[in-house]
Amino acid sequence: MKVLHCVAGKLYGGVESFLETLAACRDITPNVEHEFAVCFEGRLSRELEREGAAPHRLGEVRFGRPWTAWRARRRLAGLLRRRDIGVVATHGCWAQALCGRSAKQAGRPLVFWMHDMIHGSHWVDRLAARVEPDLVLVNSLATAETLPRLYPQAPYQVLRYPVRGGAVDRREARETIRAEMDVSTSEVIIVTACRLERWKGHTLLIEALGRLKEKAGWTAWIAGGVQRPHEQVYLAELMAAAKVAGIEGRVRFLGQREDVPKVLAAADIHCQPNTGPEPFGIAFVEALQAGLPVLTTRMGGAVEIVTEACGILVPPGDAVALAEACSRLIDEPALRNRLGAAGPARAAEICGPGVVLPRLETVLSSLTSNG
Repeated sequence: MKVLHCVAGKLYGGVESFLETLAACRDITPNVEHEFAVCFEGRLSRELEREGAAPHRLGEVRFGRPWTAWRARRRLAGLLRRRDIGVVATHGCWAQALCGRSAKQAGRPLVFWMHDMIHGSHWVDRLAARVEPDLVLVNSLATAETLPRLYPQAPYQVLRYPVRGGAVDRREARETIRAEMDVSTSEVIIVTACRLERWKGHTLLIEALGRLKEKAGWTAWIAGGVQRPHEQVYLAELMAAAKVAGIEGRVRFLGQREDVPKVLAAADIHCQPNTGPEPFGIAFVEALQAGLPVLTTRMGGAVEIVTEACGILVPPGDAVALAEACSRLIDEPALRNRLGAAGPARAAEICGPGVVLPRLETVLSSLTSNG
């Protein structure tokens, strides 16, 4: 069974990492062949090619230039005629708005993979809502709660992302990455590795760390590069906030990293204190795989990932509680070690590719057999 995944491909974040995992872990479900259709050249297309899954190019699309959308849809229609595609999966409202109708017209079962909380008022949401999918796959119960804003009647299933565990030698990573950063092996490293989105909580993290400026022995790493102009503005604001808080020398902005598993393995605490609900949170799972205690806010998909056995959840927007939890983890290596030790098993339980991908195969096979 061939499954064609349609995605914009312009940015790189959790969704794109998930698609890369599908390409890399194809041996787990050999009866399913995942193919990919992208509109924009970027890191996703490069990573897919690196995994041996050459993506189909639909061409750059801007809905404000309708001819670019028409051209991409013609290319998709031709692709569906040439290839024996069993299921078409669109990833996000943008891809659903562009590709959903073409899949329906070609008589293919259509799966809408819902990666984000839906507000329903954005013009892309309204375009996506015009085409009803045969099935919606949602990444968490938190995301599923917003589905009625887009498709009130659509059947759905919750399917968490498969997340590969990086085969990283933690001792070696601590030596090499810390040497690169000129940080001693005894320093406690607090890391966050995610896209530069305001709701990811970078500002709250800096505010909390500012309360710990008199505490010795910690450094913070913020990994994540600028991909859009407004993110450059946000990055400048974060740097200014660190300076105002008096911790500019202890907060390192690492930019875009392609060795995130090594960066995580070299750290001691993962802290991404979202100020808005995370639809799922691959970053949390990757931190658990790396053996880090996860410190985040009690909202969204994080509640479905982080338990008291492997992390700490604090109230949303509470810089004082966040600072207190950070301080406790800095001061208590035994607590860090206990929470971190439980992480890999928790990650495997909920997101191991060997657990998730066979279930995905079952779900998709039911669509083709029903058709």
